[in-house]
Amino acid sequence: MTDADPAYEDAHAAVHVIEERDEYLQAVARLAAGHGPVAVDAERASGYRYSQRAYLIQVFRRGSGSFLFDPIAIGDFSDLQAALVDEEWVFHAASQDLPCLREVGLVPTRIFDTELGARIAGFPRVGLGAVVEQLLGITLAKAHSAADWSTRPLPQAWLVYAALDVELLPDLRDSLAEVLESAGKARIAEEEFAAVLARAPKPPRVEPWRRLSGMNVLRGARALAIARSLWLARDAYAQETDIAPGRTIPDSAIVAAAAAAPTSRAELGALKSFTGRASRAELDRWWAAVEEGRTTEDLPRLRGGGEPSLPPPRAWAERNPAADRRYRAARAAVTARAAELDLPVENLLTPETLRLVSWTPPKTVATETVGATLASHDARPWQVEETASVIAHAFEVAADRSVEDPAAEVTATTASRPDDTTADANTLGATEDPDADVQAGDAALVADGQADDATGTTAS
Repeated sequence: MTDADPAYEDAHAAVHVIEERDEYLQAVARLAAGHGPVAVDAERASGYRYSQRAYLIQVFRRGSGSFLFDPIAIGDFSDLQAALVDEEWVFHAASQDLPCLREVGLVPTRIFDTELGARIAGFPRVGLGAVVEQLLGITLAKAHSAADWSTRPLPQAWLVYAALDVELLPDLRDSLAEVLESAGKARIAEEEFAAVLARAPKPPRVEPWRRLSGMNVLRGARALAIARSLWLARDAYAQETDIAPGRTIPDSAIVAAAAAAPTSRAELGALKSFTGRASRAELDRWWAAVEEGRTTEDLPRLRGGGEPSLPPPRAWAERNPAADRRYRAARAAVTARAAELDLPVENLLTPETLRLVSWTPPKTVATETVGATLASHDARPWQVEETASVIAHAFEVAADRSVEDPAAEVTATTASRPDDTTADANTLGATEDPDADVQAGDAALVADGQADDATGTTAS
């Protein structure tokens, strides 16, 4: 273990970025000749650029050294992919880097994620600096994580920061693997790493403009039409210029213009709340969008209905009382089980998966049927093993109408049942039809659409 050093970066040798093809091929050869896992990181320009592309890719391997690549200059990474594809790649928060690496053809087949591993290990803080300090005794000054990595040339201090992000990962991986093994969580980590690697990207939203912050102040379909038109115009401009949308005109400016509904370009320009770096420079563009929203006959619905979604849990007691009881009881049971395992509850089972199985449970509740339902919602085998029985028991408690507070009842018991325990289908709801409450809730959901989309919040 290295003594903590607040100025650890200061002792690092100068770093440069590889931009030439010949030097890139030399680096690939050296990495291929190295040994052990390959540490990989990527730096984007989130908050500065529209795209989520990588502007710097860092790779380190024992026996090879660290290499910083400019992906824009290099372009083709097929040689690096071929050299390292069969090795384990080590990341910190892999889900953030995998998409931009895939864009340039870098796709691992095995990963170790030190951020996710730290969560599974039960660490209170899982940022790279915190985990490095806890396991390696090295203090890092994480000063450039939010930098604009599209900057050229990149400052030397930034490059040292970027190099350290990968140079410490192999040692961190080994230390964390020992912690996970000692805690009996190595298998959990392996399944979670594989799940991150296999996870498909989320499909684009049908109506992404409904995510505008502050839209709850808008009244009427016409105001929503103006907001939609301005959002689309901003998105197109941001994509054309590769500038983060919020750095052109902020959400607040779009909402202010939609609420004011100006009737002329001059009126829009005079609107003090219509702010942003491009608010006046691109005023013609924004006025054309406002005019489109003011005159279109294709008015949006007051409530969104694009992506299917459950209603927010706060509405369950009214819309689907049986599901509300199941959810509150199951949430208490899963929370208790997470505490026993020393895991964050969201890593034991995602809130979305718990809501889905609570809203539409299997007709016959048992460990096996609940487990199959969890698996159908992408729960990993270890998650099914740890939660299916406690959720099945929670559903049984919730179905007992003599229990006033099922969550408290579950918390006060062992929240477990033998695997062959079943609840009669007719006890799941207040009626003789076990699906009646669920169907009633689903009908309300269809009629109401995504209740929260108009406010720019998620509905689940």
